[in-house]
Amino acid sequence: MGVATALVRSAFLVNAVYAESSRAYGITAQQGQLLCVLMAQPYGMSELGAALGLAKSSLTGLVDRTARRGLVRREADPADGRAIRVALTEEGSVLVDEFYAATCRRMDELPLGFGEAERAQLAGLLGRLVLDNDVPVVFGDEVGSGQVPSA
Repeated sequence: MGVATALVRSAFLVNAVYAESSRAYGITAQQGQLLCVLMAQPYGMSELGAALGLAKSSLTGLVDRTARRGLVRREADPADGRAIRVALTEEGSVLVDEFYAATCRRMDELPLGFGEAERAQLAGLLGRLVLDNDVPVVFGDEVGSGQVPSA
């Protein structure tokens, strides 16, 4: 299997696991991604749009739906009184902690047939691919670091 085919098929595999976890928690995959981004800290709408790869109208709808569920709230940005940022509610924080842990367990099961050295090699290569291509922080070890997602 070539690199392109392997990457595309692995993306489908990861998306399926993510969707399965989301369904188990009664949220959509996009809501799960939003909550995972917000684990680190509240973000403004433009930062969230860049991190999630969503247009303003799509992001507004996602935040509206997630806010109606009581998982996020809009709040004034203390650095700019005209700006709004999105933050987790207490309920959202509890849900995302459980969702994140469950999704990590499911992802960790994907390479169960790999030995320790193979798992380390896979993590190293994929990590390098992500860093070399400036993939925004949406899900990962950086959660809680305060690192601002970049586009």
